[in-house]
Amino acid sequence: MPSPGEKLAVSLEALKELQDSGVIAIKSGLISRTNRERLVKNGYLQEIVKGWYIASRPEENKGESYSWYSSFWEFCSELLTDRYGEAWAICPEQSLELHAGNTAVPRQLLVRAPEGGNHLLPLPFGTSLFTARMVLPAREMTEVFNGMRVYSLPAALVHCSANTFNQSAITMRTALAMIRDSSEVLRVLLEGGHSTIAGRLAGAFRNIGQQRIADEIIARMKGAGYDVREVDPFSGALGIVLSNRERSPYINRIRLLWSVMRETVIAHFPIAPGLPEDREGFLQQVDQLYETDAYHSLSIERYRVSAELIERVRSGNWDHQRNEEDRRERNAMAARGYYLAYQEVEKSVRKVLDGRNAGEVADTDHGVWYQQLFEPSVGAGILRAGDLAGYRSHQVYIGGSMHVPLNVEALREVMPVFFELLGEEPEASVRAVLGHFLFGFIHPYMDGNGRMARLLMNVMLASGGYPWTVIPVEQRAAYMSALESASVEGNIRPFATFIGNLVQQGMQGRPVAQPAR
Repeated sequence: MPSPGEKLAVSLEALKELQDSGVIAIKSGLISRTNRERLVKNGYLQEIVKGWYIASRPEENKGESYSWYSSFWEFCSELLTDRYGEAWAICPEQSLELHAGNTAVPRQLLVRAPEGGNHLLPLPFGTSLFTARMVLPAREMTEVFNGMRVYSLPAALVHCSANTFNQSAITMRTALAMIRDSSEVLRVLLEGGHSTIAGRLAGAFRNIGQQRIADEIIARMKGAGYDVREVDPFSGALGIVLSNRERSPYINRIRLLWSVMRETVIAHFPIAPGLPEDREGFLQQVDQLYETDAYHSLSIERYRVSAELIERVRSGNWDHQRNEEDRRERNAMAARGYYLAYQEVEKSVRKVLDGRNAGEVADTDHGVWYQQLFEPSVGAGILRAGDLAGYRSHQVYIGGSMHVPLNVEALREVMPVFFELLGEEPEASVRAVLGHFLFGFIHPYMDGNGRMARLLMNVMLASGGYPWTVIPVEQRAAYMSALESASVEGNIRPFATFIGNLVQQGMQGRPVAQPAR
């Protein structure tokens, strides 16, 4: 008789066959009842709605959202295709979010389908799917985008509601900048006789600096006999001119986020004291905070570290070659890597204090910080040397977050722009807050992005003479919530206020985090 382990192995093989064929939403009929029940019992399958499952991880605690958020888009697409075939598409407003590079999981996915029943389907973690019974536009006005059926970019711009321009201004401006030629939207406008919408789009294109497209929309619509009155649908002018040379939305989206968020950061952050006269004293304070910083930064990432472990690493008593416990101990590896990275970051801080451009220093040095962060794991044979080659080569997801980091192609496009923005930004507060936020938003590495973002933040703080600032593990929930608001809702104020308050306490000489214990 097969053992329980052998039975589970058979069920896992059945699950692997489905995953290898590209199935994400596992309908009950695709897998036998015996295998399904065994996989659910052992934590390898999770029921989403009655009769539909996704693969999950046994080590994922009950209530954790990682498996659901990382499967959301594929699950919804496969479920909808099973029910409606090709006769469905997500609404124009959410189509624009995807076209503009925003793949964050929405609270409610709005779908249009001629056979839809105006039905609300509750999904895990407060998400839902609403299917409205609505006629779809002509077939050429819809397309499949990253597995989802969406309105085409021109059709979505024409059919979205007027208030979307202000409710989702970053998305709308990013999407508008993806239009290279007026003919793309004119075809939809003329075929539908949309004179009012034509005036709105002409005003929107002019708002982002695309004068030629705006003029051509007005001229062609009037030439066809329509009375077009141009109206700017945005509530304010844009401080930058967006390029429409590239079809990729990501570069413009990052530039827009920076431009829109920077004033909020400045308004909620203490004024920079300026580079310190006693630079050696400043560096000494940074060095003295290593133990506290290491404890809190590693604890935020769920490592279990102590003052004794951190000191053993610092004093050189850590030895992965002779001490088997050190060789295999994940926490010790993390602590050793953080120590090595911290030493390199101190060198970067010195460059900044000497007057070097902080963005350029970070651009040049951040790869070395990352390499040192994980070098002990490579030296001990836990990671391959190739893992330190550079930016990630696969899609990643963030546990507990509705934000989906940029895809591999996008991150390689935006990282040079990210450091360009850091280098051009005149305010140290903005460099620190947006540097931290956008580094995590992009998530360029397979691991260590949180630690890297906090180290980067402190190098940027040093460029304004702000004190080295530790984010206390006791405030992890507030910290992560503030980052989530910025990533998913585009609201940087909670994060700017959170970091600004910690910095203010440090400037007043009040400790913001307890020493390692």
